[in-house]
Amino acid sequence: MRSEQEVNKAIERYADTVRRLCMIYLKNETDTEDIFQTVFLKYVVSSVSFENEEHEKAWLIRVTINACKDVLKRFFRSHTISLNELMEQPEILEPDHTEVLEAVLSLPLKYKDVVYLHYYEGYTAPQISRILRKNVNTVYTLLTRSRQLLKEKLGGDGLE
Repeated sequence: MRSEQEVNKAIERYADTVRRLCMIYLKNETDTEDIFQTVFLKYVVSSVSFENEEHEKAWLIRVTINACKDVLKRFFRSHTISLNELMEQPEILEPDHTEVLEAVLSLPLKYKDVVYLHYYEGYTAPQISRILRKNVNTVYTLLTRSRQLLKEKLGGDGLE
């Protein structure tokens, strides 16, 4: 079990990353908070010894993705609608940003993962391949295909 100081440092460093990743997957604040707590609880009780901060961050991302996928698999989740979805929410982002975000969120899951990790978290393809446990060339292919899909959806010249 980890010390309170160690846990507080991890939450301070990685809370935003875990929350953003949850929101991308779940699109729901309530589920995001549930998964956030689950991820850091797993961190507290985990006996994994991290080599460095990058290893720790990659572990937290992997645990977050798996927890989100578990939530999405639940029967109840697939047969209900969140109250948040029913309520009208004020426009938070500028229209240009909203369009890009909607395009990214509409991508199939396998593309969303690599786009998020590359463009939002700044990971390279080899780092993404280790996090997602995929071949590096597969990650490059997914990035290329996701750029093409986004180009088609947004009608632009590409994302570079």
